[in-house]
Formats: sequence, C-alpha cells, structure tokens
Amino acid sequence: QLQLVESGGGLVQPGGSLRLSCAVSGFSAGFKFDYYAIGWFRQAPGKEREGFSVISSSGSSTDYVDSVKGRFTLSRDNAKDTVYLQMNSLKPEDTAVYYCAAVTSVLTKVTLAQYDPSEYEAWGQGTQVTVSS
Repeated sequence: QLQLVESGGGLVQPGGSLRLSCAVSGFSAGFKFDYYAIGWFRQAPGKEREGFSVISSSGSSTDYVDSVKGRFTLSRDNAKDTVYLQMNSLKPEDTAVYYCAAVTSVLTKVTLAQYDPSEYEAWGQGTQVTVSS
C-alpha cells in the first residue's frame, strides 16, 4: 500500500524559509518511486484545499500556482524516494496544513491542471506550516 509521509513543518516568521519533505514507500510489485508524479496541496482553516505545485516522475518538470511561483521550489531524489518542497519568503497567508499526494504518471511534462485531486492514489497525513511573528 502506497504511503506518503510529510515532515518539516513548523512555525516560522514572515520572510523565513522551511523545507518540507515527502517520503514515499509501500510500492506495489513492479512499481517504483519514479513512476509517480507528486502533487502538493494545502488547506488553511476555513478554506478549501488548494493544489499549488506538482513535479513530474523524473523531476524534470514542475508547475506552480502564481501565488507561490518564485518562492517555492520542488525537487525530488529518486534514489531516496523523497520529494522536497523548499519554501522561501514565507507569508502569513501561506499558513496551512500541507499535504503531498502521488499519482501514477509517465508524462515528462506536468501541469497542475492535468490531475484532478480525485486522481491522486495516496495522500500523506499532512504537516502544519504556520507563518507568524
């Protein structure tokens, strides 16, 4: 059973940085980490869940919503079955629970619009990010 575990959340001051990790395990027979694109979502209190970034299975393609573009960077280490989300210049409006999710994908180029959240096969439990002075 595919499992995703996020880590790295916490409290940070505005303008600060955090790096979140998403470790993936539990691959079915014949599957491995680089068969999956990884999406990132966040949900702030009282707001709908927002998909804000995705990285292709190879790591060669990423996509971001405008609100995080230039501040957040996705990368992946396929040898460690882990995706990293580097978040810089954090703002109070970035406060949310952050989730990663996996979808089987062989596409070399990915966009957020390609995958409805219902298509993701497994989700992590989330990690809290709070941006406050």
